[in-house]
Amino acid sequence: MTLFDDRSKEVARLIRTKTGTADWTDWRWHIRHCVKTVEGFERALGVRFEAGDRAAFEETLARFPMSVTPYYLSLIDPGDYANDPVFLQSFPSREELRIDRCDMADPLHEDEDSPAPGITHRYPDRVLFHVSNTCSMYCRHCTRKRKVGDADSTPTRADLEAGLDYIRQTPQIRDVLLSGGDPLMLSDEMLDWLLSRVREIEHVEVVRIGTRMPVVLPYRITDELVAVLRKHHPLWLNTHFNHPRELTPTSRAALARLADAGIPLGNQSVLLAGVNDCPRLIKTLNHKLVKNRVRPYYLYQCDLSEGLTHFRTPVSKGIEIMESLRGHTSGFAVPTYVVDAPGGGGKIPVMPNYVVSWGAGKAVLRNYEGVITTYREPDAYEPTFCDRDCARCNLQLKEQDGEEKAIGIQKLLSDWDETTSLTPSGNARMERRNDLS
Repeated sequence: MTLFDDRSKEVARLIRTKTGTADWTDWRWHIRHCVKTVEGFERALGVRFEAGDRAAFEETLARFPMSVTPYYLSLIDPGDYANDPVFLQSFPSREELRIDRCDMADPLHEDEDSPAPGITHRYPDRVLFHVSNTCSMYCRHCTRKRKVGDADSTPTRADLEAGLDYIRQTPQIRDVLLSGGDPLMLSDEMLDWLLSRVREIEHVEVVRIGTRMPVVLPYRITDELVAVLRKHHPLWLNTHFNHPRELTPTSRAALARLADAGIPLGNQSVLLAGVNDCPRLIKTLNHKLVKNRVRPYYLYQCDLSEGLTHFRTPVSKGIEIMESLRGHTSGFAVPTYVVDAPGGGGKIPVMPNYVVSWGAGKAVLRNYEGVITTYREPDAYEPTFCDRDCARCNLQLKEQDGEEKAIGIQKLLSDWDETTSLTPSGNARMERRNDLS
């Protein structure tokens, strides 16, 4: 990863006169020289904003800070920056100050679902472990804008120990996602310590890291970092490419280092109006990802965080994009389109409807071409009755897993739970019944 092209040289020179290849490829240099002011952005990009625009940008920064790595800034086309996808993701917009009534500081209720410092426990068998509050770049579409630049909420060693204790004392947790901020802002030594502590917990089977470093600061993916990560398999890494332009030779080299170390790679894109809300663009992005051994994992509907209204698209746009992928490209190049439910409901998959109708013994389906076909179901299917006595089951699982409790819709489908309906709280009919009793 020694790319130091003419555009990079120009940005480096504008940021700091005496900058050479060794500086440019040092990720710590980029952290020290992150652009955090409108004036600094103008100087590094070689442009000059109008006075009125500059005042609006400054007003936005007073509420939502900016931090852009020189590397990521070097990807911007200064001749058409207003429409540039990298510029739109990194530079403040006056639209961020438009807070709609549906906007929330914490739309996913991560803080409310936090039983211990740094822990969000939403799903039964996995937790998000918030291990860093800093990023090399502050994405303008960040769902955690409430925490960006808040030094008071940076996890301490005591916070991390408390989070580890919660994981240790909760045996149903088999999957731990290290998130932030960006976990790769931690030093190699700190990451090694943290991963070692998580790996010591017997019931944790998988550790994942969520990071945008391969996109905004690929020089962070050093040989030394990769050597630390490969010590702690099984380890998965999800990153966050939103546009094909972000897959530069430098970022591709970083992805290759990770993949060569045996780390499975996934990508979580966010659907952003004016940035990537185009079926052809998303398909191109996904093709470039799989070419670089990265599996498209999620396509997120933009969250209801404060200041993101201008980035949000209708859900119908996401379904249109998914319609252009399924059947039109390889299945492993098709992500799952999800809405992360406001209020902490978790990720809800949304997709085109391929089931046209359903009758006795038949399912009528349609494919991506519009071809309608019939799938004949078996005339005689005898399901295995499940009483949760796995030791006596003819399917022979023969695993010593703990007892699983049915949750939500699973209750209605299971044989071992007698629940026949789920009624939302506040149901008026149920309240009338209570009043009568």
